[in-house]
Amino acid sequence: MADLVLVTGASGYLAGHVITELIDHGYRVRGTVRSLARTDAVAHLPAGVELVQADLTSDTGWEAAAAGCRYVVHTASPFPSSPPKDENDLIRPAVDGTRRVLRAAAAAGADRVVLTSSMAAIMFGNWNHVLTEQDWSDPGVAPAYPKSKTLAERAAWDFAADHPELELAVVNPGMIIGPVQSAAGVGTSVDGIRVLLDAGMPGVPRLNFATVDVRDVALAHRLAMETPAAAGNRYIAAGEQISFPEIARILATRYRVPTRALPDWLVRLVARFDATARTAALYLGREERVSAAKARRELGWTQRPVEETLFDTAESLIRFGLADPIRTAGPARSSAA
Repeated sequence: MADLVLVTGASGYLAGHVITELIDHGYRVRGTVRSLARTDAVAHLPAGVELVQADLTSDTGWEAAAAGCRYVVHTASPFPSSPPKDENDLIRPAVDGTRRVLRAAAAAGADRVVLTSSMAAIMFGNWNHVLTEQDWSDPGVAPAYPKSKTLAERAAWDFAADHPELELAVVNPGMIIGPVQSAAGVGTSVDGIRVLLDAGMPGVPRLNFATVDVRDVALAHRLAMETPAAAGNRYIAAGEQISFPEIARILATRYRVPTRALPDWLVRLVARFDATARTAALYLGREERVSAAKARRELGWTQRPVEETLFDTAESLIRFGLADPIRTAGPARSSAA
């Protein structure tokens, strides 16, 4: 019988692609959701996925969720579009939820947990060099979300050190973009593409991102799960940095989108009144120079071109009625499922 994998946060943007990747490669999948009543949030998942109810903020349900699973892929973590009023609203579920998942995996006798961390756990306080897996964000200078990811990953490694029988591998993606699988599946990072397509801003802020396709992140998780030498390692999954104005210019070859770069002072001014702009302002003037050489070397991981990712993202948003841009050229070739 095929190995059973538990994927947490099954209704999430990344989790849906991880589940698809696993099922396409012959695994059985059980997914956790906060409420089994929200059938619309998981209608896009492949047939055969078993769903169970478990919440990061409660111990209830995790023992049963992990029972019989050889692997656990922990993708679930809150990712808001704007800073919370209280940072603990992010930190508590991220850290405590990670511990709950690891405890359940250990109790179930699972072989390995693959944790979805983030470049956010690597880059804050480390802006002046090419980042590798040796770098860690400084929680003392990190805003709420990066702080939550840093502390959650630290907690995972501490747990693994105390439970050597349970292997841990960590994937640290950059800004995840790529096709959505349903109308309910727009992640926070993809929403910027949606706003661009709908010409919902007068220009684009001068932000730099090390992006990665959601399908390539799903691949990284499967490889980190399957590769024996991945145990005890973290892997950056991100490409060369690209600016938001560059993203806009690529999309502008097929859609009418704003391409004018907004001056930093204007973004900071708007940030006084708008929570989303306040998040963007945190990244102004910063570069995301990263190296994914370790993932390529040890996992055999590969990435598709950013142009393919952007056009597939756009076409999926249009297909699900989430964006309605004016086309300036024919539809891009889409490899989205």
